[in-house]
Amino acid sequence: MAFKNPDEQTIQNYLKTAKNVAVVGLSDNSERTSYQVTEVVQNHGYHIFPVNPKLAGKEILGQKVYARLQDIPEPIDIVDIFRRSEFLPEVADEFLETNAKVFWAQLGLESEEAAKKLQEAGRNDIVMNRCIKIELGKLDQK
Repeated sequence: MAFKNPDEQTIQNYLKTAKNVAVVGLSDNSERTSYQVTEVVQNHGYHIFPVNPKLAGKEILGQKVYARLQDIPEPIDIVDIFRRSEFLPEVADEFLETNAKVFWAQLGLESEEAAKKLQEAGRNDIVMNRCIKIELGKLDQK
């Protein structure tokens, strides 16, 4: 069966209840979409945790960069992913090694294989091919 995103209300609830957002594939280049979207997320009051093995130990948007999701010392509500679709199954494996709540792949990113891995592990809080910035904009309008 093809993956299907949760309904709008569920997605909005994810955003309303979340406090900590890990951002996989966050770039330190302010021209990149990942940086710009994450800045909006941070400006909405979320605590961000950059995840980028190439930049581990440095800072992006004033926050320490971690090499892996498993290295983050705090509970994660949403894992926002900016890696190409072919890497989503690998990120799903890392996600399953944490207690993170929501697996969120950004606009244009989808993977049936990743969704299947997560669902088979009983992790059904999955959003793919949706931009968290756009979804936050919908919340602001309410």
